[in-house]
Amino acid sequence: MAGLYFHIPFCKRICAYCDFYRSADLSLIDDVLSAMGAELEEQRDFLHDKKIDTIYFGGGTPSLLEPCLMGALIEHAAKLFDCSDVVEITAEVNPDDITPKYVKGLRDVGFNRISIGVQSFDDEELRFMNRRHSAAGAESAVKMLQDGGFENITLDLIFGVDGFGERVLQRSIEKALELDVQHISAYHLTIEPATAFGRRLARGKIKEVAESQSEKEYALIESMLCSAGFEHYEVSNYARPGYRSKHNSSYWRQVEYLGVGPGAHSYNGQERHWSEQALREYVAGREYKSEILSAVDRRNEYIMTLLRCAEGIDVQDFEAKFGRGESVVLRGLASRWIESGDLVWENNRLYIPTSRFLISDAVIESLFDA
Repeated sequence: MAGLYFHIPFCKRICAYCDFYRSADLSLIDDVLSAMGAELEEQRDFLHDKKIDTIYFGGGTPSLLEPCLMGALIEHAAKLFDCSDVVEITAEVNPDDITPKYVKGLRDVGFNRISIGVQSFDDEELRFMNRRHSAAGAESAVKMLQDGGFENITLDLIFGVDGFGERVLQRSIEKALELDVQHISAYHLTIEPATAFGRRLARGKIKEVAESQSEKEYALIESMLCSAGFEHYEVSNYARPGYRSKHNSSYWRQVEYLGVGPGAHSYNGQERHWSEQALREYVAGREYKSEILSAVDRRNEYIMTLLRCAEGIDVQDFEAKFGRGESVVLRGLASRWIESGDLVWENNRLYIPTSRFLISDAVIESLFDA
C-alpha cells in the first residue's frame, strides 16, 4: 500500500509562524492545479504499481479550493493508480472557509476525514499568530462539519507561545474536548528565521518560551487528553481509539508515498524526490531534486520515524533489516538514555515513553550513524 499527498500551496493570509511552501497569489490556482494533474501523469510509475490506501490534501490552505476541484484530482489519480482500497481521504481546512454547502461538497467528492486548523480557542492568541478566524468561528466550523456527517475530525492546537501560557492552553484544550472531536494534534511553536515571528525574534520583539514552560504546557496536554481517553500515539498526535491518522501513520511506518504539487516530497523506499520551484516555474514544467538513500540513511530514518511513535522500534524487525551488529550498536548508543529513563528497551521493543516525547529529537539524533 502507498499514500498520495496533494500539496495546495495557497493561503489568503500568511500566519506569523508558517514556514511551509505557500503563496498568497491566488491568481495562479487554476494553472497550478492543471500542472498538478500533469505531475500525476509524469510520476505514475514512481510507486511501482503500489495500491493507494490513503489520500491527503495539505497546504497551504486546501479549503480555498471548491471541493469539486479537489475531487477532480482524486478522480484523475484513480485513472492512474489502483485506488480501489482507499480507506481514508483527508482535507485540511481553515475554519472560516467552512459553510454547510462546503461541508456537503466535501462529502460529495469522497472526503471522510477533516483536519481543521484551529491552533487556539483564544482570540488574542489567534490575532497574535495572524490567524484569520476567531475562536467562535472555529467552534462553529467544527459543529458544521459534525452536523454535515463528518465523524472523523482532527483539530490542531499550538502551544509554547510566549505570553499566553497554561491558562490559555487549558481553555483551548477544554473547548476541544467539549467539541468531542476524534483526534487532536498539539504542536510546539517553532520560530523559523524566514517567518514573521522569526523577524520579530531577531528584533527582540518576541522571545521563545523557556524550556521549563514548554515542559509544563506539554505535561498539561498529556494529562488532559490522556485522562479524556485519547491515546498519545505519536509525538504531536492524540487520538481516540480507532481514530489514528492512517495517512500520517504511514509516513512514520516508512510506507511509500507520492507527493504532488510544488514543494511536495515523495518517497518510494529507495529514493526521495521533490520540487522547490517557484509557482510559475512549476506550472511551466516540473523539475525535481532527488536523492538515493544510502544504507545509513535508511537506518537513521527508520530510527527517526519509528521512535516518534508510542510503539517504538521492533528490535527483531530492526535486526532483520539492518543486521545483528547494528542492533548491538543501537543498544550501546541507547544505553545512557535507558539509564535515565528517556528510553525503554523491553520485550524486544525500544521506545520513548510518551511522557518524555518533548525531548525526542535529542534522543533520536544521538542514535544516528554518521
